[in-house]
Amino acid sequence: MQSLHKLKQEICDIGKRIYNRQFAAANDGNITVRVSENEFLCTPTMHCKGYLKPDDIALIDGTGKQISGRKKRSSEALLHLEIYRQREDIRSVVHCHPPHATAFAIAREPIPQCVLPEVEVFLGDVPITQYETPGGQAFADTIIPHVHKTNVMILANHGTVSYGENVERAYWWTEILDSYCRMLLLARQLGNVSYLNEQKSRELLELKDKWGFADPRNTEEYKDCDICANDIFRDSWETAGVQRRAFEAPPAIKPQTASGGSSSSGQNSGGGGAPSEDQLVKLITAEVMRQMKG
Repeated sequence: MQSLHKLKQEICDIGKRIYNRQFAAANDGNITVRVSENEFLCTPTMHCKGYLKPDDIALIDGTGKQISGRKKRSSEALLHLEIYRQREDIRSVVHCHPPHATAFAIAREPIPQCVLPEVEVFLGDVPITQYETPGGQAFADTIIPHVHKTNVMILANHGTVSYGENVERAYWWTEILDSYCRMLLLARQLGNVSYLNEQKSRELLELKDKWGFADPRNTEEYKDCDICANDIFRDSWETAGVQRRAFEAPPAIKPQTASGGSSSSGQNSGGGGAPSEDQLVKLITAEVMRQMKG
């Protein structure tokens, strides 16, 4: 096992990256690392994450009680501890306020899927939790419905939380998510978001499974889901106040069938899936002629 000092230094390094990326203003954000079954390193409250020193990091137990450290632990430690309680495989948790992902948290706009290959492989469907006042156990409990199906969440009207096997990997998911959200917002300003079709998206899911990244869409439970339509967490939208407003749902495209099913092209426009005007006229004409002959 790594020494406590080494782990504390890694927390400080990630804190600096969070601050330099403007993911945490002033004293925003918090980072924890599991060091044993019931002991966790935790960043201090009211302290800028860009200027942490190893001596600033507190040690707490599984209830949030501070064991050691000259500075008081973060007030949002219970959120981290609930993730560790739910996921024994997790060794580190990072919470911060990356601006582009947090914009989706404020708008409560679901993150579009089947757009960027790297996001499909590393993130998958990203849930938005129900809002609760930060700091208490009720806030921590908002992650429970989603925590086993993802390694990154958007906290409604708050920020993000991500977690993994070490502090750098835990931070990665947040960086990938915020970069993606920024791309989506820029593409939206250009006027269009093009989606990958189901065939190409399933190829990415196959790669994800091959590389050892879990995704609910690769399980038996979701084998018949629409893999591009946020099916994994859509049942939670009403409770969390999540609704599509800025980004249209991707077209429901099924793989080509023997009878000549849908298109197998690599992408479709955000408003795709519907027949063109010429196709619609042809379809109506054909139906009218069929009924006249009948």
